Amino acid sequence: MTAEEARRHIAYSTWASLRLLDAVLKLPAEQQTRDLNCSHKGVLETLNHILMADRVWLSRVQGVAPEMPSESIEAEWPRVQQRWEEWASWLTDADLPRVIEYKDMKGDAHQSALCDIVMHVVNHATLHRGQVMAMMRQLGAAPPPTDLIFYYREQK
Repeated sequence: MTAEEARRHIAYSTWASLRLLDAVLKLPAEQQTRDLNCSHKGVLETLNHILMADRVWLSRVQGVAPEMPSESIEAEWPRVQQRWEEWASWLTDADLPRVIEYKDMKGDAHQSALCDIVMHVVNHATLHRGQVMAMMRQLGAAPPPTDLIFYYREQK
């Protein structure tokens, strides 16, 4: 992975997550919060899980304490994603193999290469966006396309 590829994947994840969030916020409030017995219960809670993970991983790669959410998801998500993109704008190819030491949510210590963390964050969000899209279909709503190829096409 190159720094440019890392930036491109982070930008894609931002694009896809915000696109899906916009669609979810158009659902009736009851559907946004309905427990569908999937992943993190329902659509909004699953999106909140993605956002929480994005926030935690960003704090790990920056070496700072994670911020606690203080805004609505629609206000906070663009801010967190902008911070990811600003952080990535400084990445160089030489940074990517750097090992980051961090503790998981249980307090256990781990080490991961920065390139692996970037791919994990993007892959994690993709997994859960797919779950949200399936839940939206169960609710009778049509989710927006968020496949990587749609992002590439929009960037041309």
